[in-house]
Amino acid sequence: MSALTLREATNRTTAAMRKAAELGVAENIAVVDAGGHLVHFARMDGAWLGTIDIAIKKARTAALFERPTAAIGEVSQPGGELYNVELTNGGLVTFGGGLPIIADGHVIGAVGVSGGGISEDTAVAEAFLA
Repeated sequence: MSALTLREATNRTTAAMRKAAELGVAENIAVVDAGGHLVHFARMDGAWLGTIDIAIKKARTAALFERPTAAIGEVSQPGGELYNVELTNGGLVTFGGGLPIIADGHVIGAVGVSGGGISEDTAVAEAFLA
């Protein structure tokens, strides 16, 4: 996969939703391209409305910074070199659940998952990538 297609995003989202169901959590799953623009979004039945925006921002953060959102969180704490980065780019999310999608050594997009705990969100995002 050298470019992120809607078909690929949809297929991977289905796999992520299966993982969420296995974990017993309703998730919002956002998929963006390398520029952080929404390609696909799914809201599982019962997923919190308040986590829609969080899922999208996790995906954007992972795409724009080309790394997992949890890694951004580590350097954005008080005293960190990216302190307050979450206030940039129209709002970012710097905790787990956002992962870049890498193909041929390049970030072609990202997935953001929100609705469960951080470990659940991350597991569902990892299932998207698997």
